[in-house]
Amino acid sequence: MHTLVLLLGGNRGNTKKIFRQASTLLSEQIGSISSTSSVYRSKSWGFDDEHDFLNQIIIIHTQKTAQDCLHICLSIENDLGRIRPAHTTGYTSRNIDIDILFFDSTIIEEENLQIPHPRIQDRRFTLEPLCEIIPHFIHPRLQQSCLALLKQCTDSLRVEKL
Repeated sequence: MHTLVLLLGGNRGNTKKIFRQASTLLSEQIGSISSTSSVYRSKSWGFDDEHDFLNQIIIIHTQKTAQDCLHICLSIENDLGRIRPAHTTGYTSRNIDIDILFFDSTIIEEENLQIPHPRIQDRRFTLEPLCEIIPHFIHPRLQQSCLALLKQCTDSLRVEKL
């Protein structure tokens, strides 16, 4: 059995409802959800948008591979209406984004999948909900706990627990 840590994000549409739908689909298609964080609100990161983002961490126990989980997450994003503009570079608004943050304590570097997610330590909107439910989990590449990474994070973006 593997432990999969996901970050849900979005800032378009009824985000809380979309998160509930995503959680249901993730549970049905990947495995049992063992923990969820509170939902957090922050301004957009990496681009300007007047719509705040919501984020939530979900931990799932699964027998699937990391690649299987990636394909299912992308399919769920698509099913929930995620549109990826063909010619956009950088970050954009979206109704749902599902990022794989951790898969057990493994390090995976493949063309279409990097685990741990390469920007966890740079994003307060990721670290705050991580620290709510797994503060002492050790980042397999950086060899520091989520709590230590949050204390060192230079991201000054305000993150509010809802």
